[in-house]
Amino acid sequence: MGLEISEREREGIRILDLNGRITAGEEATNFRAAVQRLQGNGPVSLILNLADVEYIDSTGLGAIVIAATSVRKGGGNVKLLNLNKRTVELLVMTKLATIFEIFSDETDAVNSFFPDRKIQTFDILNFVQQNKKD
Repeated sequence: MGLEISEREREGIRILDLNGRITAGEEATNFRAAVQRLQGNGPVSLILNLADVEYIDSTGLGAIVIAATSVRKGGGNVKLLNLNKRTVELLVMTKLATIFEIFSDETDAVNSFFPDRKIQTFDILNFVQQNKKD
């Protein structure tokens, strides 16, 4: 299965719903192209919804980091939403969890772009402890 990308907007925040795998080849290329297209109109506030991403390889992870770096250099920001256990472990293991804001609730992810709104951030330690019990 490849990578399907659908785009939507909520309160001016762009959300990319990703479905499938983010791996070397066409998937990573298409992902990078989708993010670049969004940046064509200036700074972008972007949420990557990874709820339906079943696998990310090292090239896919690199594509996410490169996209986030590019968006940030352009004056925008990228946040991650709905990561599965494997993806959280991958981000922790590579220490990339420290450079991304991670959310398990879309409303909190959207609200995080607005400084006056309250949010519940993703608690990685709690997530790991809960998954050890499972």
